[in-house]
Amino acid sequence: MTEASDAGSSTGTDDTPPVRVGVLSFHNSKETKAICNAVRALGHEPVWLREENARSWIGAGSLCFDPDVDIVANRLLTTKAAQPLDDLGIATMYVASCPVLNPPAVAVRAMHKYGSAATLAAAGVPVPDAYIAFTHRTINEGNRLTGEKAVHKSAIGTHGARMSIVSAADVVSPHIDRRRAFLQEFIDTGTERPFDVRAYVVGDRVVGAMKRYAPADEWRTNVAVGGEVEDFTADLPEEAARLSREAADVLDLDYAGVDLLCRDGAWYVLEVNVTAGFKGLFEATGISPAPHIARLAIERAGGRVDPDRVTALSTVLDDSVPACKPSLTPEPEGPLTIGYTERVTVSAGRQSAAVIAKSDTGAQRTSIDFDIAAEIGAGPIVDTVYVKSGSRTGRQKRPLVEIDVKVGDRWQTVTASLENRSHMNYPVLLGRDLLDGYHVDVTKRASEE
Repeated sequence: MTEASDAGSSTGTDDTPPVRVGVLSFHNSKETKAICNAVRALGHEPVWLREENARSWIGAGSLCFDPDVDIVANRLLTTKAAQPLDDLGIATMYVASCPVLNPPAVAVRAMHKYGSAATLAAAGVPVPDAYIAFTHRTINEGNRLTGEKAVHKSAIGTHGARMSIVSAADVVSPHIDRRRAFLQEFIDTGTERPFDVRAYVVGDRVVGAMKRYAPADEWRTNVAVGGEVEDFTADLPEEAARLSREAADVLDLDYAGVDLLCRDGAWYVLEVNVTAGFKGLFEATGISPAPHIARLAIERAGGRVDPDRVTALSTVLDDSVPACKPSLTPEPEGPLTIGYTERVTVSAGRQSAAVIAKSDTGAQRTSIDFDIAAEIGAGPIVDTVYVKSGSRTGRQKRPLVEIDVKVGDRWQTVTASLENRSHMNYPVLLGRDLLDGYHVDVTKRASEE
């Protein structure tokens, strides 16, 4: 940990009790880690709310949580979640109990790009012209955009994925990657090298801003596609800063990354990002939004912080693993031993199945039989891999699915390959991806009765 983030105590300031700030995030993002570390460095108590530790119950008319927190900072990456409504429902249960920064109802409105643009336009915030329709006929025959070029983009998505520039004569789909899509006016800034501006708003102020330049032979400026960044904090025009704050305010966001473009001296809000990343902004500006978000949460819950300490902490992006990260399973009291064959439980959401599995330290990856995978509802396919087969020559292409495996009292999630194991003795093979941390006792075999 760096010097700037090493200080701080576990108590509040001025004799006020420390605030327990829950950071709701099911991903190992550097932003979540940085916020947790900033809360700790400001003298308060961070609680990383994850699937491994968060639980709630309703009893005798009372709503209870474990762990309990005073406020929640919502960092759920719903644009990448397999079941975003389920995740948002979890955030909703916290709203019933305590303040939530970027609450789910607000996040839903902001994460839909056309929906948020409609909200901004209705409030008088300048946005590019846009058009959405929901069938192939209506999106192509009813296009109301007058420009020669438009951007075809997903209504929900990140990092500029699958966006493309189209002309007025191009036929487009109402979907991109099975999600709704729309057309947005292509704004030509008239510069030799395309760029936009990302301003990061926390509360009622812009804490940092950067220019994002598109890489060579590319028009997208996203850092994820190779965009280069440059500090723009001090040079951000007041009009752009005002629009950034206004956009976040109109959408009721407590913190957000606001993307802007300027054409002929007029500024437009392109998008407002609920879970904008910190990496590019810090690289460009040397400013981390994490301490500012931590301060907002602490003060919203009635706690106090030292503003000078926030300023000092913002010069460091401390994304080290925080001490409050819960472990997947409790630490074992002794060494874990697994047999050559072991009775395990496999699950993938639909149901569970108890099977005899074979341990194979020579296999890199766990594999599961097609029939068992179908029984437990494994899927969707997340990738494919080529593997060597011990019983056949050459390499075989196999699909990969995520499954949960329980050995003893310990659950692990692995990405297993699907294969036909009907001609083998055991429907599941445990590879090194699961066996890491176990001692394999080849003399130990599970009863197959």
